[in-house]
Amino acid sequence: MKKLLILGAGAGGVMVATKIRKKLDPKEWQITIIDRTWQHHYQAGWLFVPFEIYDINDCIKPQMDFIPKGVEFVQDEITNIDPETKKVTTKNGSYDYDWIVVGTGCRVAPEEIEGMEEGWGKNIQTFYTPEGAVDLQKKLKHFEKGKLVLNIAEMPIKCPVAPLEFVFLADWFFMINDVRCNIEIELVTPLAGAFTKPVAAEILGKLCEEKNIKITPNFEIGSVDHERKVIESHKGEEVDYDLLVSIPPNFGSKVIEDCEIGDVMGYMETDHHTLKSTKYENMYIIGDATNVPTSKAGSVAHYEADIVVENLVREIEGLAPRPDFDGHSTCFIVSGYEKAILIDFNYKIEPLPGKYPFPGVGPMSLLEETYLNYWGKMMFKWVYFNQMLKGKELPLEPQMFMAGKKRMGACSL
Repeated sequence: MKKLLILGAGAGGVMVATKIRKKLDPKEWQITIIDRTWQHHYQAGWLFVPFEIYDINDCIKPQMDFIPKGVEFVQDEITNIDPETKKVTTKNGSYDYDWIVVGTGCRVAPEEIEGMEEGWGKNIQTFYTPEGAVDLQKKLKHFEKGKLVLNIAEMPIKCPVAPLEFVFLADWFFMINDVRCNIEIELVTPLAGAFTKPVAAEILGKLCEEKNIKITPNFEIGSVDHERKVIESHKGEEVDYDLLVSIPPNFGSKVIEDCEIGDVMGYMETDHHTLKSTKYENMYIIGDATNVPTSKAGSVAHYEADIVVENLVREIEGLAPRPDFDGHSTCFIVSGYEKAILIDFNYKIEPLPGKYPFPGVGPMSLLEETYLNYWGKMMFKWVYFNQMLKGKELPLEPQMFMAGKKRMGACSL
């Protein structure tokens, strides 16, 4: 019997398992998915925990709720991946394979910034881990005066719009609690503006200005002095804070780094369009584990899953993989006060105004702050757990389409 091994039971790994189980003959193929935890997290929900919109338990369900029938789930820690011998070793066993899908995700690495670990969990917080989101909720509950700084250490990061969403939600949260006038909010970023794409960056930058959220661009953090409550750039610039919310460097999984099979940041070198490994045979990469130049987000993993499954089946049948992935990403940006902005873009085309997902109909509006977009975002947790992970069809195509979008000046990059 031939073996397909899937490493990681996050969004990408589960969706690949669900979709490919329907396409491969169970009499010929054994499919195994390995992950270290029994918990499946809706990671996009961590953002809402500090503001008491979600409880952390709202974001957690058992992995077995989503592992399809006919797929073996192994709860174990992966200790070694050897693509040459096509063998994966765990703490409690070993598994050989004919084909493998790597969906090991990414991790935050505060130790990469000088001085950050010393203040970690004290006056330096994060919402990029479930534990961090819970701790930050406790901090924000009693934060009534001072300067809140959100710092992005470097790119890439998981969900590039999350930092903006955080400062927007903080503005809303402090306003509701009648302390906004006593609190400064500052977004300190290595980017040239509020976002990576120019048109969206201009719109989002103006929104920050309207909300009295200061943006400090082109800031490349070099160190943190948690006793002085100061972050310092490599150029010697300093930004003071009372509470620092940090998005430390995001690296690939530790096992990828330890096995020396990824790039310098621990991401797997991936063909940008086929999603196949550029270094190793019979290997595909999905989700945050890839080094493709698009967002590390659940929507991207969803779009990638269709491409990975199609190309895996094609290769198994002796056909060449198709270069069909265009970097498609769809993101809601919560802007506070029960409103949100929706953006849809890919490798070449930046976010444009229009309607989504149905051209001319919507019901969602692109690059526009609306109440409906907010409720679309809030409904997405249900869609994620009940539709996406279970492989049910959604009106979302892997490739971005231009129908319903309005071209603007220099929109193509």
